[in-house]
Amino acid sequence: QVQLVESGGGLVQPGGSLKLSCAASGSIFSINAMAWYRQAPGKERELVAGITASFSTNYADSVKGRFTISRDNAKSTVYLQMNSLKPEDTAVYYCNIARLRGGVWYAALEVWGQGTLVTVSS
Repeated sequence: QVQLVESGGGLVQPGGSLKLSCAASGSIFSINAMAWYRQAPGKERELVAGITASFSTNYADSVKGRFTISRDNAKSTVYLQMNSLKPEDTAVYYCNIARLRGGVWYAALEVWGQGTLVTVSS
């Protein structure tokens, strides 16, 4: 089974930055689109950013201009650089293989990893 391990979360002050990493194993990483999702307390999991196999990117309106998704196929790793963090960015962040169909990003793996917690607070 494919394993995805998220890391890089932590406690930061508003306006601060973090860089998350998602290391993949057990799959052909380079041919898959990848995406970051997050889930805040009391809310549904939402798409944050996605990147295709051809390096096209997509961002939620709430993070445009602040977050950058990237991938390193040689390392089978996808990253999320988060700048100008806001308290509303507080959530557990997850990555997943993604399928893009009709403009909709679907999470391909039914089993999610543990995620990494990002807390933005002063």
